[in-house]
Amino acid sequence: MDGWQVPIASAHGEGRASFVNEEQIALLNASSQVAMKYINSEGQPTEQYPLNPNGSTDGLTGITAADGRVTIMMPHPERVFRAQQFSWKPSNWKDFSPWMQMFLNARLFSEGS
Repeated sequence: MDGWQVPIASAHGEGRASFVNEEQIALLNASSQVAMKYINSEGQPTEQYPLNPNGSTDGLTGITAADGRVTIMMPHPERVFRAQQFSWKPSNWKDFSPWMQMFLNARLFSEGS
């Protein structure tokens, strides 16, 4: 899903990613462990509310373990995998929102595909 820009539904502002220093963030970026970031309308990482509901540094909202088997994230994709769960959606969305692809990818990964 590299490069995807997916809308989120925000229910709260908890889950802020914080780090001891910038080197930790640089290491995550260098090792491709940053899974997702809050972005603005230009596609740039943001720390500004409401686009980043908790002010996480550099917009970080999802990080993957070094072995790629676990990803932690603040957004709740289980709340918005159906298109009808959004208050607004593009007309080309049918039954599912783009978040459903994440669940499909997880299934393929677990099946070894």
